[in-house]
Amino acid sequence: MIAKRVLYFGNVQGVGFRYTAQNLARGLPVSGFVRNLPDGSVELVAEGPPEAVADLLERVDQAMSGYIRRKEVSDLSPAGYRGFVIRREWT
Repeated sequence: MIAKRVLYFGNVQGVGFRYTAQNLARGLPVSGFVRNLPDGSVELVAEGPPEAVADLLERVDQAMSGYIRRKEVSDLSPAGYRGFVIRREWT
């Protein structure tokens, strides 16, 4: 199991980014969340087998390439999330 945190920058809010990411995660053995951040970026946290996490991130990159200007990827320790959800709050 691995976990990745990706921050997406660009025109990534108000374009269906979170719903697209959630739909792309369906059927993959990944869990985590996606949410809008107050600075206009989108945060995605995904954990699961390395191939599945890489597959999800590649699918998101392809589906939303017209909106993403830049992204920052970092490694996390898996937190044991269940399911892949849209979070509507930030802390």
